Amino acid sequence: MLVELVQAKTPDGLRLDGSLALSATSPESPPPFDAAILLHGVGGSFFGGAMFEPLTSRLLELGVSALRVNTRGYGAVSMIATDGGVTRGGAAFEVVDQCRHDIKAWCDFLVTRDMCRIGLIGHSLGAIKAIYATAHAPHSNITRVIAASPPRLSHDAFQLGPRSRDFFESLATAKQLVKEGHPEQLFTARFPFPLLISAASYVDKYGDERYNFVKFASRVAVPTLYLYGSVELEQGGIAFAGLPDAIRQAVAHEEDVDGKQVEIAIIPGADHFYTGKYSELTAVIADWLVRE
Repeated sequence: MLVELVQAKTPDGLRLDGSLALSATSPESPPPFDAAILLHGVGGSFFGGAMFEPLTSRLLELGVSALRVNTRGYGAVSMIATDGGVTRGGAAFEVVDQCRHDIKAWCDFLVTRDMCRIGLIGHSLGAIKAIYATAHAPHSNITRVIAASPPRLSHDAFQLGPRSRDFFESLATAKQLVKEGHPEQLFTARFPFPLLISAASYVDKYGDERYNFVKFASRVAVPTLYLYGSVELEQGGIAFAGLPDAIRQAVAHEEDVDGKQVEIAIIPGADHFYTGKYSELTAVIADWLVRE
């Protein structure tokens, strides 16, 4: 597969990298968007994410170009070029709200390349970013959202979960560092899994309900497909327990739940990374696009 290495500049001046694979297919029935932006999860990058490989190939067959991108949260810790030098980025330092700028930059890039109908496809935190940006700062060219395994980032849920002690200890450490004037101090959090993260970023992600996508899912005004693996729903703890029903309840006022506007699909036997289930994941997404 031939790709073009590309770059976009965010409204706040960060330069992000990606790869663009152009479709040479002209299907009889046009797909619902010209190009898809593929958003990585925590610490990922445009050149990682094995689950995106077969999906990219299938998108190209359907006549959809595929833009795999970095957000400012790529890698564990990264240095990102700006007009004024470099700034810290990566999962350890990102502020999730700023994904609005990253997604806008990539949408604007596609528009300059005459791809004006855009779909967002995100995995894990990338799925939350796709939902968050479309709900809070919708780009006029986004026509579809596909959210694969967005977790529940909910302070209220975490404090009542079976690992509440780990959660409270990690959050208390982060808040204390911020209070002492060290927001960029790295520490090893124990919740939701061991990770090296800055105090400010931990408080941003886990300190309140800001990124609990269930609370703003109803604000997404374009057709949306949510995907989960049955294993992650059963074994993923409070971050995933009961999410399909929670999403249905959140968007219950929509005209067509599990239809055109909002659809939820569960991949049997799939974990959070769809290990061994890439073909099934790709098939469900492709079927939804063809039906749309």
